[in-house]
Amino acid sequence: MSSNTCQAAYCNQGWSEVLTHMSPYGYANFGIAFGLGLSVVGAAWGIWLTGSSLVGAAVKAPRIRSKNLISVIFCEATAIYGVIMAIILANKVKKPEEAMSTLSEDWDWAGYYYAGYGMFSSGLSVGLTNIASGVSVGIAGSSCAIGDAQDASLFVKILIVEIFASALGIFGIIVGIIQSNSCTFPVAAI
Repeated sequence: MSSNTCQAAYCNQGWSEVLTHMSPYGYANFGIAFGLGLSVVGAAWGIWLTGSSLVGAAVKAPRIRSKNLISVIFCEATAIYGVIMAIILANKVKKPEEAMSTLSEDWDWAGYYYAGYGMFSSGLSVGLTNIASGVSVGIAGSSCAIGDAQDASLFVKILIVEIFASALGIFGIIVGIIQSNSCTFPVAAI
């Protein structure tokens, strides 16, 4: 791709030049990292929100300790969605069949970049969705623990809201799988 020449030494005149000259494998691996990392951040944030309220509310009503752990499990599910997506994306990264220092002119450049960008956007979609899911499950779990400490009849009612908040993570992984379905790295010249 002769039109993609660097404008400065080491191709680092600015962020736009760095990002346009990055390998599609780099984008794919960043997508995997963002999908997994942001999902774990969402789970940790949710566990922090719900866990601190659960511990505080359990001082007043110790009976809520065990049944409100379901909120922590829902938060942890967001991290598991990120792990699942990382495994799916990592299995799509393939190296070229032939070992060479440069790729030939008839190489499928469009497919090569499409796969990298697609995997990046897929991982980022899953990661950002799981941050939102983890935080919303954490807030609903916090409310569930505090409400249950006050009135035991509120547990199931608030748990339903928590289930809907957890569904955001499932929607995210479905969107990520749909985005990644057409992302396949070419392994040979056309």
